Amino acid sequence: MEYFIFLFPISGVKTYIFLPPLVMLAISSIVSIGGVSGAFVLLPFQMSVLGYTNPGVTATNFIYNIISIPSGIYRYIKNKQISWTLFFTIMFGTLPGIFIGYYIRTKFLFEPARFKIFVGCILGILGIKTIHSGLTKNQGDDQRDGIVSIEKEKAGIFGCKIYTNNKVYKYSPYLLAIASFLVGIAGTAYGIGGGAIIAPFCVSILGLPVFLVSGAALFSTWINSVIAAMVYSFNSATTPDWLLGALFGIGGMIGIYTGTYIQRYVPDNMVKNILGIVLLFISSKYILF
Repeated sequence: MEYFIFLFPISGVKTYIFLPPLVMLAISSIVSIGGVSGAFVLLPFQMSVLGYTNPGVTATNFIYNIISIPSGIYRYIKNKQISWTLFFTIMFGTLPGIFIGYYIRTKFLFEPARFKIFVGCILGILGIKTIHSGLTKNQGDDQRDGIVSIEKEKAGIFGCKIYTNNKVYKYSPYLLAIASFLVGIAGTAYGIGGGAIIAPFCVSILGLPVFLVSGAALFSTWINSVIAAMVYSFNSATTPDWLLGALFGIGGMIGIYTGTYIQRYVPDNMVKNILGIVLLFISSKYILF
């Protein structure tokens, strides 16, 4: 087994070469059911298990997103399950926050101790939101008998409407844009594209079903990750470990594709509740210890 141990020169991580893709294959297969890539779980794994704590760990998360997410996007587009009004609102709302988030990460959260507390707070919020949405029966949660596709969308001054073959869903683009801006700040400082935060918001606050949110959240996460990775790469102190991120991404690519396929067969609430408990546990360890 020693032949499979590899030292990653940029991060200094020493581990089995097959461990990164296997870990993210397992994680992303589960969390992508809710429209997130799994990067928010990857960061604690890198910090606590692999011992990767310098600022480059944040950028490495973005490399994972860039490689892993396209497979899921392809499947959502193929199934006509991406709301383009939802996607563009999230993306343009998030973009300005990327640069603010980078500044906060490099200026105030450069030290591992401070960053761990920040990560713990973000995970705590995500855990609470995830459990809350898991305990709430949302519209569309019971639509497991077939793929529900989007027929048309309408964007207006007073709100947006999404028409499916079963129902019509409404949401406020202004509220979503404001939330996306804040998510862009927190997500860039943490190392995620924002889907892990904005998806629970869309489900629990805007009342949108998971099958509508998932594709838009994943696609916007990918765009934001590309931009954020470029920003982090300009600073030698925050440059990502490209090889480590790529290995995580290969496992995530397969896992996300699998997750989008099995989404309509797995109860969302069960996955959310289990995931929420795990997030709260990790959060408490980072904040209290």
